[in-house]
This record gives sequence, structure tokens and C-alpha cells, in this order.
Amino acid sequence: MVIEMSSNKRDYYEVLGVSKDATIDEIKKAYRRLAIKYHPDKNPGNKEAEEKFKEATEAYEVLSNPEKRAQYDQFGHSAFSNANFNWDTVFTDFSDIFGDSPFSDIFETFFGGGFSSQRRKKNYAQKGADLRYDLTITFEDSYFGAEKKIDIEKNEVCSNCNGKGAAKDSDLIICPNCKGTGKTTINQGFFSITRTCSKCYGEGHIIKNPCPKCNGSGNIIQKKKLSVKIPAGIEAGQRIKLKGEGEPGKNGGPNGDLYIFINVKEHPIFTRQGNNIVCSVPISFYTAVLGGEIDIPTMNGNEKLFIPPGTQTGKIFKLKNKGFPELYDTRKGDQLIEVVIVTPTKISQEERELLEKLAKISDKNIKFPEQHKTIFERIKDVFS
Repeated sequence: MVIEMSSNKRDYYEVLGVSKDATIDEIKKAYRRLAIKYHPDKNPGNKEAEEKFKEATEAYEVLSNPEKRAQYDQFGHSAFSNANFNWDTVFTDFSDIFGDSPFSDIFETFFGGGFSSQRRKKNYAQKGADLRYDLTITFEDSYFGAEKKIDIEKNEVCSNCNGKGAAKDSDLIICPNCKGTGKTTINQGFFSITRTCSKCYGEGHIIKNPCPKCNGSGNIIQKKKLSVKIPAGIEAGQRIKLKGEGEPGKNGGPNGDLYIFINVKEHPIFTRQGNNIVCSVPISFYTAVLGGEIDIPTMNGNEKLFIPPGTQTGKIFKLKNKGFPELYDTRKGDQLIEVVIVTPTKISQEERELLEKLAKISDKNIKFPEQHKTIFERIKDVFS
């Protein structure tokens, strides 16, 4: 379709609301915003909106083409004074403008599909919508894996009419408004605008007597119980895909998918860092000084850990292969244990006397590590 444009025009950059050095992505975004706002199917009978849509479309057709844009930047509108505006070239590839963004879904809803030849085919197969379910599991579930039962509500194809929406096959009749094409054409001046049929909404047929079970929708809401396998090692924020458990497809299209988003409860002892498990374990002052063996809690029960004499608070010990498993793998992370020396707050008189004797002996022999020396000790070292 070729449409001639009038000569009294606004600046194309002004129409789209972009600067003259705008990138092609900025031009696409600006046009997308205006197209959604002013499209005739969204503003039926609104002449002003229709004119603004035509104006924005013409501006985009020129500025999105590097060669035409260069001519326009040099000569303005006069560069195309004898040219015709080809409406079809604007939408030869609808995804070039709207891609897989949410705006493509908006156009599907409001405008009955895109503008390419493929989108103009009525009753094309469409995949059903995907669904989301948020599932909270325990720390143990994420470590060992689990199987959870969930209940969801979703649309299912009506078993009474097999998704047709009509009580009987004979109750589906060709739409008298569009003669089964799913679209109507309106000629307005220089323009010929094709719209989704307002009577059948692009289906090409109407339902004479709707199915009593689904009231003509072709779908019914049903509760469904599903079993979800939680793989060992899964992390918070990851998701599990259940193929085909989303909304039903249309016109023979496949069902959508169900995505299970995982949240993991906090554990009172352990935290997760990658595939490692981290915990803090208190030890006594005496164990830190003399050394000894202590019990360490792990996800698989207690393990023995030897604390060497002279251990400092904050020391990290490692238990190999006691961390989380890799997803769908046999490798495991480690468990990292930070020891924290607990200073007793209450001691007996006998303990006090012994500690005082120990302190007198230790103060004469203690040597501080370099990082713990005071400024006075460092000065003394320099001058001695």
C-alpha cells in the first residue's frame, strides 16, 4: 500500500521527541511509545490520535532508515516532496521495533497481533502464557533435595467444548462483519487502515450459542496439584521449569510453562557462600591455648575437628566436601568453620589465683605478632 503524504509537516525529530543526534535505539523507543499511545485500534473514532499515529509512523519510516535520514538532515521535507510513503515498509518486521519486550504483548492484546504478513494470518497458533509460582523451602531441602506438592489455579481447555467456546460445532458461524477474515478496512482520505474486527476480535467467527460450562471462553479455571522435584544444591533465586504446565495455547498452539521461583529459609547455624557452608563455633580460652578436639555440626551430623595449641580467634578451618553439591553433579563445596574464643565472665577464686600466676609468667615471655605491636613497641624496636 502506497500513501501520499501532505506537504505541511512538523519536524520529524520534534514529532518523535528526540534530538538530531539520537541513536536508532532511541528512535525506536520513542516511536514505540507513541505507537502504543496513539494507535487507532486503541483510540477508536479519535481523529486526533489517528493523525498523531500517522505522523509518528511517517517520521519513524524516514529516521529509522540511515539513507533517508541523511537526505532529510540535508534537505528537510523537500527531500521527499515527490516521494510516496510506503506504509508496509514500516512494519515488514514488527519484532524489529517491539521484539520480545512486554510491548509486543501489549500490541497483541490491543491491536490483534502485529503488522507483518505472518501476523495478519487469522487463527495462527499461539503458545499459552507462562505462569509463576513462588516456593519457599528449608535450608535442608536445598542441601539434600526434596519433592514438594503445590496447588495452583490455572486455565484449562474446557472439556465440554474442547476449547471452541460453542455449545456445538454448528454454533460457530462466520462473522458477518468481516466475512471470516478477522479484520476490517477503513478508507480515510489518503489512508487505508486495516483493523482487527470489532465483532469477532480477529477470530473470523462468532459464537451463536456459547458453551454453558465455560460461557464461551473455551477455558475454565481449575485447581491442580503438582509435584515439584527440588534438586540438591539449588540456590535462592533460581527457578525450576515445568514444561507445559502454563496456560493453554490457542488455535493448536502449545501450552505455556510454569516457572517455580525458589526462596530458601535462613538456617539458625549455617549460611551459604557459593557451594560452601559457613558457620562460627565457640571454643574456650583453654582449648585455644592448649589445643584439643571439638565436635563440629555439619549437615550430615557431627564431625571431629582438632584445634591446634595457640589458635587465635577468627581462625578458619576447612572440612573438605561437607558443603553444597553442585547442581546435577557429584562435586561438593566445603564447610568453613570460624572459631571464636569465648572469654569466661565468671570464674572461681581458685581460677583467678591460677590465672594471675599464669599472667605474671606469660607477660615476661609473650611476643606480640607484628600487626599487634603498639606504636611504642615499634619505636623501641627501631632504636634498640
